[in-house]
Amino acid sequence: MQRSKTDVWVGLFVMLGGLALVFLALQSANLLSISTDKGYLVTAKFDNIGGLKPKAAVRSSGVVVGRVAFIDFDDKSFQARVGLSMDQRYSFPKDSSLKILTSGLLGEQYVGIEAGADPANLAAGDTISTTQSAVVLENLISQFLYSKAADGPSAGKAKP
Repeated sequence: MQRSKTDVWVGLFVMLGGLALVFLALQSANLLSISTDKGYLVTAKFDNIGGLKPKAAVRSSGVVVGRVAFIDFDDKSFQARVGLSMDQRYSFPKDSSLKILTSGLLGEQYVGIEAGADPANLAAGDTISTTQSAVVLENLISQFLYSKAADGPSAGKAKP
């Protein structure tokens, strides 16, 4: 009788641990945010979105004001087209600008929106034209290495 009671408690503990791991995995992948408010959808085109994923946050001044609704490729302009589902509570001027930024230790990417000065606000279906692509670490490293290689091997040596 004592052994079966212990088995039940161990099984319960293991099950709670498994649920905690599932919760953490969903939380880190931004899959736990459930919103019933649809908001309004705006689009933007970027030359490079890096590792941006659907359901990534859209932030302004550190506050989540929306989510990335979809990401696809425009084969006419050869750019990534990103749809943003903005929360209905927040309105931004039409001349607002977007940047793809990185936060956290794991390098989670999100879209930062910086408000403009236009008196008219964004509405459903609008396109934001002022965008700044993601900074890709590999590109920065290759630019640094190529600039050092262009200096040549004698660049670091002093001439007599």
